[in-house]
Amino acid sequence: MIYEPSSPRRLLRVEEAADFLNVKPSTIRAWLLRGRLPRVNVGARAVRIPLEALEKLVSENTVPARK
Repeated sequence: MIYEPSSPRRLLRVEEAADFLNVKPSTIRAWLLRGRLPRVNVGARAVRIPLEALEKLVSENTVPARK
């Protein structure tokens, strides 16, 4: 039997998440340690960040432009 999630989640490596947000990988790691971003452990040391979590972070911290 093949597992098929109801809604596929795109998981990013720390470096990919940093590129997405235009920050350093060390910033992503710090946010993971502080619990600001959720993480998915995929091995003993490998971590992935859900793309939807990054999109949510951006939308919640976007400030409207001044007129």
